[in-house]
Parts: sequence; C-alpha cells; structure tokens
Amino acid sequence: MITVGDFRIGKEEKDIINEVLDSGRISEGKYVKKFEIEFAKKIGTKYCVALSSGTSALVAGLLALIYSGKIKKASKVITTPVTYIATINAIVLCGLEPVFVDISRDNFNITPENIENVLKNSKAGEFSLILPVHLMGYPCDMSVINQIAQKYNLLVFEDTAQAHGTKINGKNTGTFSIMADYSFYIAHNIQVGEMGAIVTDDKNLAGLVRSIKANGRLCDCLECTRKQGICAHQPVDELDNDPRFTHSYVGYNFKTMEFQAALGLIQISKMDEIISKRAENVKKLNERLKNFSNIIKLPYYSPDISYLAYPLILKDTKKISRLKLRKELENRGVETRPLFGCIPTQQPAFNYLKKQYEEKLPVADYVGANGFYIGCHQYITDNDIEHIGKSFEEIFKE
Repeated sequence: MITVGDFRIGKEEKDIINEVLDSGRISEGKYVKKFEIEFAKKIGTKYCVALSSGTSALVAGLLALIYSGKIKKASKVITTPVTYIATINAIVLCGLEPVFVDISRDNFNITPENIENVLKNSKAGEFSLILPVHLMGYPCDMSVINQIAQKYNLLVFEDTAQAHGTKINGKNTGTFSIMADYSFYIAHNIQVGEMGAIVTDDKNLAGLVRSIKANGRLCDCLECTRKQGICAHQPVDELDNDPRFTHSYVGYNFKTMEFQAALGLIQISKMDEIISKRAENVKKLNERLKNFSNIIKLPYYSPDISYLAYPLILKDTKKISRLKLRKELENRGVETRPLFGCIPTQQPAFNYLKKQYEEKLPVADYVGANGFYIGCHQYITDNDIEHIGKSFEEIFKE
C-alpha cells in the first residue's frame, strides 16, 4: 500500500528515545524545553510552547487571547468551512462563534474578498478575530488578510497545523499573526505521533498558554528556575501557596511528554529535507497525472509549499464518483482520504448550522464532496509514483 502518510523509526529516533529513558524523566523536562527553543528558531518566532496536540494548541491559544483581554468571549471569529474539524471545535469550546466564508478552488483557503464581504456588513465589535487555515500546506493570502484585520480592528491567529515550513516571500507561515498553532500528528509534514505547539512573539501570551496547558496554574514562567532556588511566584508569607498547585485560570492538562519532544528534535534536523522531498514528489505526480487534468484538478506546485499530502478535486463527476475512484485506487494499493467536508453543511456535529449556510458556500460544498488526497510523503519513490500513474490510467480507461 502506498500510504497517505508514513513515519519510520531509524537509529537516530531509537537512540534519542533511549536517552529519554536513561534520563529517568519522561514528563516535561529538558527535551521539551530544547524542542521549544529549536522550533521557535526554525519558524522565526521568539517563543514556542509545546502542548499535547494541535487541538489543545488551538484551545489554549484562543483561551490565552480571551484571558488576556485581546479578544472578547462570545465574539465572532471568521474562519474556513473546509478544515479538520478540530479548528472549529476549538472555537466553539472556547465560547466563540465561528462564521464561515467561502474558499478558493485553487488552494482550499478562505479568500480576502469573502472575508471583507462579511465584515463590511457587520456591526462594530461583533467580530474579534480572523482564523485562517493554511490547509494542506497551502498559504493563505496573509498580506491582504492582515490589511483587512487592521482595517476592522481585528486580530489574526493562524492555524498552521498543516503547513510547517511553508513560506510566503521567504518568511514562514505562522509568523504573520499574533500567534499560530502547529500539529505534529503522525500523518503531518513534521510528525512525532501526537503533539502540538503555539508560536508567538508575545511573551505574555506565551506565558498564558504555558499556564493554561497546566490547568491554569500560577506558574507561567518561560524558564523555570526552581532548581536554582529561585521562584518568581514563591509566597513571601506563611500561607505556603506552592505556585505549582495555585491556579490563576481555568485551564486544561495539555502538557506533552519527553518522548514526543525528543522525536520532534530529530524531525527539526530533517525538516528542510522532508519539505523538499515532498515538494519534489508533488512535481513528479503532477507531471505523471497531467493527462487527466480534464477529470481531476491537480494541485498547483511551488517549492515554497510544505505539502501535507497530494490533494485532488474530481472535476468530471459524471465519468466517475469520488467514492468509486477512491475504492478503485485503494484496490490497486493507493491509500486515499476524502478532503475534509464543509463543516456547517456536511459535518453532522454542526447540523444546527446547515440551514443557515445552505447554498452560501458553493466552493466549499463542492470541494468537501469531491475533494480527496493521496500521499506525497518523503518515503514515496519514483516506482510508487509510476504505480500511481498506471492506477489512474487503468481506472479512467474503464
């Protein structure tokens, strides 16, 4: 099976996991701290906070914006209808209201025009945030989105869960807004199994995220100095309120472990190579499948994109359905996944929004019903690409 994603354990990975075991500490410690330093450096932000997943990073990031007073609780958030559902779950779980705008058929992302169309008809103070998602690694138009945000006095929070290392004019996605989240899920571009991160240049927000991920405890220091006998939160009276067990906010247990962070350090060292190989595979797949571009829309290629996968949209639904095409590919050993359905019209969890958004998100509805993806990961070989090409030839000849 040519898989959608793959993760292979080599000597480096085994050695660093053994280092963690030999250290005698598996909860957050030096490997998590080192990962945070190295990932922030790699992305180009001042701070990084590691969390248990991309979903927890979204929740903690949004709560940090609310607790800091930067956005209002119960306010509206402009976002995309086509994304992994965690994005929208996080918005709703934080007491915010998602407002969906339609997407581009070329890169699956929300467009500045659709954002402005909503905002120009809104009441003052109704919206507080724009949350664009760089889906499948494709970058949103952050320059124009930021101009719109400034015009309407909104903040921007990038969901960069699927775009580690994607660049806009030489600068990494995740650095164009007040904060951004990442996911290191097993099927993603940079992968460790389960882990997430928030990156930001705002020291106070980084500290808030660090507090929220530890059940809102008083400790929000970016660097713990307790071992040196120094604690910024040590009580000065006889109450003996240990800052680790004194809580300033309502939070969650979103801490990660040393194992994931250790694997993340290996991934960071290979990050440029991984991104380059994935982009090379997209270029080769486009060349191999170009004769079928009248039936399936191929993804556009750029060496600046960190591809999560190889997304396709079925154009000729009369010739073949998405379900049949996916089944035929899987029968030939090519694993597939449907592209994420349009949240308010195609996801059962959000059925309560279906009537409100019916026929208002035509591109998202079409992409959600007819989009799918196959793998382009770094372990896919030229022989695999040839097999994929032959598989499509056989299917479309029938």
